[in-house]
Amino acid sequence: MSSTHHDAHDHGHDHPHTHPTGPLADASVRIARETDAPAVGFVQAVVWREAYDRVVPAEVLEAFEPQAFASAWRQSLANPPQGVYRLLAACAGDQVVGFASIGPSQDPDADPATGEVSALAVYPQARRSGHGSRLVNAAVDTLRGAGAETLHAWVLATDEQTRAFLVASGLHPDGAFRDRVVSPAGDTAREVRLVADIRPDGTPEPSPDGSPDAP
Repeated sequence: MSSTHHDAHDHGHDHPHTHPTGPLADASVRIARETDAPAVGFVQAVVWREAYDRVVPAEVLEAFEPQAFASAWRQSLANPPQGVYRLLAACAGDQVVGFASIGPSQDPDADPATGEVSALAVYPQARRSGHGSRLVNAAVDTLRGAGAETLHAWVLATDEQTRAFLVASGLHPDGAFRDRVVSPAGDTAREVRLVADIRPDGTPEPSPDGSPDAP
């Protein structure tokens, strides 16, 4: 999924680099803290390199470094923008294995009651354990609680796994697309928009545990 943050993994932290690979006990979603920035940055770097492989030039892919992502997340968590912007962390016990970034939609055709999932990622070895579903459900609950009635999400046109996951979660393509500039040379990557009605009577049905989690 596309992200407005190019935010990644310092080494001055105390969370391990290994990630769980099987069904996880004590799985949860919570609001991220500044101290989560290194873990979130690490997950983002791994997932973005996977999603953008062969989509962006090699030099851009190489710039998807954990430290850079973590630095940007730390800054945004320390000084959050005005409005309902949240970074949600999916946890296996105390370990962050995924995240979702949410806020008001920036689409020019969106009304004030439209929220957006601007980034969604689950560490590859932690997928198929329900983390993606919990993140989407938490995003919907948070945005709805802030008054949102519609949810938007932009996905790389080539990222069939994330699109399938979001469709299984109740979103659907509305035909909108955009070409995002992804390199200093002006290379672009096409993204398609998925939407959902998140009013109480239009809540997306969550995908069942074991469905493919978004990368």
